[in-house]
Amino acid sequence: MSQLQPALELNPTPVVVKSRWHLPGWLELLLRNPKSRVGLALVGFMILVALIAPLISVSDPTGFDLYAARQAPSWHHLFGTTDQGSDIFSQVVLGARRSLMLGAAAGALATVLAATLGILAAYSGGIVDEVINFLTNVFLVIPVIPLLVVISAYLKSRNMGTMILVLAFTLWAFEARILRGQALQLKNRDFVMAAKVAGESTWRIVFGEIMPNMISRIAAAFVLVFYISLLVDAGLEFLGLGDTTHVSWGMTLYWAQTNSAVLQGEWWPFVFPGIALVITVLGLTLILAGIDEVSNPRLRNEVRTHRHLLRALVLPGKRA
Repeated sequence: MSQLQPALELNPTPVVVKSRWHLPGWLELLLRNPKSRVGLALVGFMILVALIAPLISVSDPTGFDLYAARQAPSWHHLFGTTDQGSDIFSQVVLGARRSLMLGAAAGALATVLAATLGILAAYSGGIVDEVINFLTNVFLVIPVIPLLVVISAYLKSRNMGTMILVLAFTLWAFEARILRGQALQLKNRDFVMAAKVAGESTWRIVFGEIMPNMISRIAAAFVLVFYISLLVDAGLEFLGLGDTTHVSWGMTLYWAQTNSAVLQGEWWPFVFPGIALVITVLGLTLILAGIDEVSNPRLRNEVRTHRHLLRALVLPGKRA
């Protein structure tokens, strides 16, 4: 035994220390998906622009300079100027802050409402399910866009907080219906029944057992409401139902059509805020498509099969 002791000391067994921090499985799959990677890159770029907007903005976005009015894009004004001489590049980069914050906040609030009410209705059943279902059906029947136009027209204050509440409370219903249907499939699973037998409260089962198993669908709901909020808010502002004292993509488009920029041959006040909006919505759409592929194994297998077929067609001499 004494002869083996030095050998053990000279060649100790390596100890592998595993990191306690790791990404969730669904997030790793999302990062491996090419669609979601492109979408995350596009949205990340717009978020970066919004964060550094005060550093790259060249002038006051609401300032007046009649000597620089109606200038086409150039090195002095990358995106051109408006009829009042305001720099459109500054309006776009600073407007990204308000537009993204409004869309993200409205999406988050609507998703919280949809997830809480939808899952609670599915799990509780009975009178709770009937009341929440009735409320959901009412909001689904009411046309959202005309309702938003009427509400915005009668609001005395159209600041960002008010618009977030208006968008969130009108866009939660369709996601609540989807999340309720998925929760109905989970409520009779073994882990939920075990939590019931253990005497866990309803809120503990809803938020601790059912909701974590729906995280991919909840993330998809947030992304969907996010870009719908962006588009709806830009549409309302384009119609003149937004806060005219603040800069956003929708307000830039509103002032462009108010000043008849297109009729005067000025395309840049429309194009550049429109491109910023399109890039953000495209990125969110690609993220949503990636989440669908990650959360749906059948769809993921179909995408993998299509890739093998494409490789077989492009490289016929190699095995797919």
